[in-house]
Parts: sequence; C-alpha cells; structure tokens
Amino acid sequence: MSNPLVDLGPLGQSVWYDSISRSLIESGDLARLISEDGLRGMTSNPAIFEKAISGSKDYTDDLRRHAAAGLTPLQIYEALAIGDIQAAADVLRPVFDASKGADGYVSLEVSPYLADDTQGTIDEALRLAADVDRPNLMIKVPGTPAGVPAIEALIGKGLNINVTLLFSQDNYAAVAEAYISGLEALAAAGGDVHRVASVASFFVSRIDVLVDSILAEKLQGETDAARRAAIEDLLGKVAIANAKLAYQYFKQLCAGDRWQSLASKGARVQRLLWASTGVKNPDYSDVLYVEQLIGPDTVNTVPVATFAAFRDHGVAAATLELDVADAQRVMASLGNAGVSMKDVTDKLQADAVRLFVEPFDKLLAAIESQSAPSGHG
Repeated sequence: MSNPLVDLGPLGQSVWYDSISRSLIESGDLARLISEDGLRGMTSNPAIFEKAISGSKDYTDDLRRHAAAGLTPLQIYEALAIGDIQAAADVLRPVFDASKGADGYVSLEVSPYLADDTQGTIDEALRLAADVDRPNLMIKVPGTPAGVPAIEALIGKGLNINVTLLFSQDNYAAVAEAYISGLEALAAAGGDVHRVASVASFFVSRIDVLVDSILAEKLQGETDAARRAAIEDLLGKVAIANAKLAYQYFKQLCAGDRWQSLASKGARVQRLLWASTGVKNPDYSDVLYVEQLIGPDTVNTVPVATFAAFRDHGVAAATLELDVADAQRVMASLGNAGVSMKDVTDKLQADAVRLFVEPFDKLLAAIESQSAPSGHG
C-alpha cells in the first residue's frame, strides 16, 4: 500500500511538518515521520511554541532552572526554542545532507514584535542564526513592508530564509525580487550562492475563510439569480486560484535572465511553500489544500491533523498547473463580484502579524507563571 505523503516526493513537492515540540523529537516520532512518511522539514511559529510549552510538563524543570538563573521570560523562551530547534535540526540533518542542502530544514521565527522594524529584524535574525548554529536552520521573516528589505539584506549575508505571511501576488513578487537581489549582492561579494536556501510561504486557507465570509454577506442581499450563481461559484476556490497564479509567476521568474545568470552560479530557486493548509471549513475536503497544489519546486508545510488525513486518504497527483485559465477566471470574477483582493490580502497580513503577537504575549505570560518556583501553573 503506497503512502500518499511519500508519493509527493517524485512529483517535486517536499512535505514539511507545521509543528514542533520536545516530545515529538525525544519520543522518536520525528525520526519515524522522516523514515516512514517522507518528511523533509519542519516549521515553527510563536503559536506552535506557545502550545508546546503551555500544553505540556516537558519544559517545567527547564523553566524553573532558567528563571532561577535570572533569565527574563523572553530569554527563557529563546533558550527553550533554540534547544528544540537544534534537536530537530540534528534529527533532520541526514535529510539535509542527502538532499545536498535542498531540504532538511527547521524554521525559527524572528520575534513578531519586530514585524515593522527592518534593522531589528536583521539583527535578531543574525543573532538567532549564530545561536542555533546549524546549517539546516531557516530563519522565518515576515514579508511585511519592513520585512522585505530585511530579507534582501539577510540573503545577501548568506542566511537561509523562510519568508512568511505572504497572501498577495504583489507581495510575493516583492519577496522574489528581494531574494534575487540578495543573491546578486552575495555573489558580488564573492559569496557562495549555492549554500543559500529560501522558501516563500504563501498562505492558503485563511484566504478562503475571509473571502467566503465576504461572499456569504453579498449573497444575503443578492436577489438576481445569475449574480447569485456567479457568487456561489467562487466559494472555496479563491485561495487555490491565488496560489496557482503565484506559481505561474514563479515559473516566469525562473525563465528570466537575472535568474538564469544566478542559476549558472549554482543558485537554488526560492521554492513556494504552501502554508496554512489545514482546512477550516467542514464542508470542504480535509485534504483540499494539499491535493490541489502539488507540483515541482514546492513545499507544503502540513499541520498535524491534515498530515494524518492526507496519509490516510490523500491522492498525490500533479495538480498545480491544471486549470490555470480557470484560476485566472476565478480571480477576475471575484473583482466582478465587488470583492477587492488587495483589501483581502492587506487585512490578512495585518491580522496575521497580530495573530503571532498575541500567542507570543500569552507564551511569555505562561513562562512567567510556570517558572515561578512555587508555581504549578
């Protein structure tokens, strides 16, 4: 019986795990996911660490030890996160070595408090990369207006970067440009462009959640049958259409002269990574955002429940370049229905930054209470 997760590899897609915890690593589960399910990498974020640290007793002794040593909650978080990231990177190191640096990465995010601070992001990324000290670390930097110049600078210094929180085509184009410019700067300074890897994390399900809610409101006031049908036709289709068009842009870039010149020096493409691929709407297939976005030079970072669902009943087939004309039609029809994709993606990015700040605040508060010597919180 073939494993659909393993079957993604020959189709050019790497499957990563959108989760990290000490127990996952120490129990041997991570090693098993790699050997049995073809897992090729991992991503983390403040919300994932908040769940791991608040939701288990695994960290209690370390929390108290660090607190007794006088570390602040932020320093304690970093010590715990860096320990987990190093351990995961070591388990994934054989994947990194066997793929010659194409896969086997673990991602660690810069502080969400720095989303609007270019220099702060650069400084923190360099510091975290030095502290983790693993060749298969990717530093996660949001593709916010302040993040994009930081990404270019960090690529220029030879760091591996996972660009996160991308929702719009324009934002992705700016990030792809930052990657190319950063590699050009690295090459000009005599650096080895082949040693740099990057992914552009393009978010999926959150787009449908917001767009579907806007369309549902429009349906409530719409009496014209033809217009109702046109709106209903868009439900659950916009996120995948948006991702498919981003991939078409990626292919155009790879064919361009600037990229070809870097490729001749051994540069790796900045793969599109599909993020937020858990399905939020129970009316849709629970593997929708994996099955519909399979193609070469891509990554899907899959949440725990979706990973198990795809292993159980997913179908691995090359789908990413099917129906591209229909994807264009969907995006055009969305505009005709009076929905501004720019408003949608701007709101989603602003919300996403906030959705990382909130669990980070909560995480630091939990660390503070759990590390109190008498506390059993």
